[in-house]
Amino acid sequence: MTLRFLRHLLTLLLLACTVQVEAGVTRIAVIFAEADDAGPANFAGLLGGMENTPGIEIIRLTLRDFEEPRFSQLLQANAQRGASIRLAAAGGNIGPIAVLYPDIGEPYRSVFSKIIEGIEESSQAKVSSYAVGSNFNAQAISGELKRQDIRVVIALGRNGLKAASALDKEFGVIASGVVSVPDTEARTGAILSLAPDPALLFTRLKALSPKTQRVFVVFEPRQNAWLIKLAKDAARNQGIELVTQEATDLKSALAIYQNIFAHADAKRDALWLPQDSATVDESLVLPLVLQESWNKGIPVFSSNVSHVKRGALFALYPNNVELGRNLASSALGMASGSPVARGVLPLRDVLTAFNTRTASHLGLTPSKVQQQGFDLLFPEQ
Repeated sequence: MTLRFLRHLLTLLLLACTVQVEAGVTRIAVIFAEADDAGPANFAGLLGGMENTPGIEIIRLTLRDFEEPRFSQLLQANAQRGASIRLAAAGGNIGPIAVLYPDIGEPYRSVFSKIIEGIEESSQAKVSSYAVGSNFNAQAISGELKRQDIRVVIALGRNGLKAASALDKEFGVIASGVVSVPDTEARTGAILSLAPDPALLFTRLKALSPKTQRVFVVFEPRQNAWLIKLAKDAARNQGIELVTQEATDLKSALAIYQNIFAHADAKRDALWLPQDSATVDESLVLPLVLQESWNKGIPVFSSNVSHVKRGALFALYPNNVELGRNLASSALGMASGSPVARGVLPLRDVLTAFNTRTASHLGLTPSKVQQQGFDLLFPEQ
C-alpha cells in the first residue's frame, strides 16, 4: 500500500467518516497502514495539526486494528463513547433491511409504495420488501429474514407492525404507517406516527390566524393521550390555551362539539380535528363542525387532508417519500448501533393543504411567502 494511495484514502475518510457527536465536537476516524507511518511526511505529522484544532477529535485506526478480536474490542470502546465511528469503521456493512407492508389494495397501496420509494432512495443497504396479509406466518417470516442476514425491519401499517411484533427479539424494528398503537407495541421499537406534530400544526395556525388564542380539541384517550400530551407543550410554546375534552364514543363527542360552538368566540378561538376514530366521524361530526365553523367564523384545522376539501381551513398530511427517507435513516442508525428513540413519535415530514374559499370567508389573507408553502389547494385551481 503506497503512501500516495493512503493519502487519497485519508482524504476520502475525512469526508465520509466525519460525525457530529455533540455540540462543538467533531470526531474524525482515520484508517492507515502502520508501515506507511514513517518518514518526514508520516501520518502522525499530518494528523498532529488537526488534533490541536479546537472542536476536533481524531480517532486513529491502523489496518492491524481490524484483526479479531482487537477490532471488535475497538468498536465496543467507541460505541461506549457515543458510537460515532461504528458504521464507518465497519465499512458501512450493515446488511440488508427488510420492509414489511400490508398486502392491501388501492388507494392505500400507493401510499406504502411511496414510503418504500423513499426508503430505497436513502438506504445504503439492500432493501427487501414483503407484502404481509392478515394471516401471516411469523415463523416463516423470521426464517426468511435470518436467511438473508437481515437485522433491522421497517414495519408499515397495522399488518406490518403486527408481523414485526411477532418476530424474534433479535430484530430491530422501526415502524410507521399507523397513527397510534397499543402501549405494548409502542415499547418494542421506534414508531413514526402518521399524526402530524402538534407543534407544526400550531405554528401554521398562528401564522395564518395570529388572533387565535385558544384551541379546542376532542379526543379519545386510548388513541391520542400521547399526542395530546405533546400538544399541551406545543400550545404553551405558541402562547395558545389548549382546551382538551375527552370522549369515548360518537354520541358524547357530538354533545361536546355542540357545546363548544355554543360558547366559542370567533375573535380568539379555533378547533383542531385530530385523527381519532371515536371523536371525528366523517358522516356526522364533520358536517356539523364545518357548518358551525362557517356560520360562526371559527377556524377549523385538521390532521386529515380530506377535511380541507370539504371546508376545513388547512391540514398537515404526510410527505410519504420524505417519511420513507427518514425511516431509512433511522434503520441505518439502528443497524450501525446508534441509539434510537423508543415509543411513538409524531410526524414531521409533512405537506400542507389549504382551502382558499374558507380562508376568504374567515377574512384571512395568507402572504405570498405562506402561499408558496402550500402543497395542495382547495377548491382545486
